[in-house]
Amino acid sequence: MDLRILFPALLLVFGLATVFADSTPGEVCEKKNGTSCEECLRNVSCLWCIPTKSCVTYPVRTILPPHALCPLNDARWGLCWMNFQTLIITLAVIGGVIIIAFLVCLFCCCKCENFGSKRFEAKMQKQATKTKTKQEERRAEMKQRHQEIRQKYGLSGQNPYSKFA
Repeated sequence: MDLRILFPALLLVFGLATVFADSTPGEVCEKKNGTSCEECLRNVSCLWCIPTKSCVTYPVRTILPPHALCPLNDARWGLCWMNFQTLIITLAVIGGVIIIAFLVCLFCCCKCENFGSKRFEAKMQKQATKTKTKQEERRAEMKQRHQEIRQKYGLSGQNPYSKFA
C-alpha cells in the first residue's frame, strides 16, 4: 500500500480524536487568516481553504465541512497537499476493501469448515462400508471353507457343539 495514502488515513483517524479535545486553548484558527497552509494546519482543529486563503475552525458538528464554508476539493485538513475529497474517497475505498476482505475470509472459513467436515464424514462412511464389505466377504469365504472340510470328512450333519454356542 502506498504510504502517501496510508499516512493521511491514519492522520484523519488520530486527528479526529484530537479535534474533539481542545488541542491548544486560546489559539483561534481565524487569527491565522492570510498566513500559509502549513501555519494554519499546525493546529489540528483548523481547516485551510485555498481559494479564500482563510484558516477556519473545523466544523466538528457537521463532520464534513459544508460547501458554503469551503468546497471539499479546496479544503485542506491535516496535510496541505491532499484535499478533503481525495481523503474521503481514499478512506472509503480502504474501508470497503477491508470490509470485503473480511467478508470473503469469513465466507471462505465457514465454507471450508462445512465442506471439510462433510467430506471427512463421507470419507469415514466410505471406509466403514469398505471394511464391512471385506468382513462379510471373509466370513462367506470362511463358511465356504468350513463347509468344504465338513463334506470332505463326512461331517455335513449338524454340528454337535452348536447347542453350546
